Amino acid sequence: MVKLLIEVDDEVLAEAQRVLGTATETDTVNAALIEVAKRIKRAEALVELVEMGEQGDFDILLRKGNYRL
Repeated sequence: MVKLLIEVDDEVLAEAQRVLGTATETDTVNAALIEVAKRIKRAEALVELVEMGEQGDFDILLRKGNYRL
């Protein structure tokens, strides 16, 4: 783990702590970094799904006889 000395806006940190439900400053910063990384991965996955849809990769699902429920 890396130990950093950073300046953080008190109000922003407090709001992030409230939203994330974290107890400490360290937990808040770590949770925020994890959330950002996950958000970017989800956005990338969404772009990939859109591209697959545009290529017709899911068209088979439009015909009910081609799959089972």
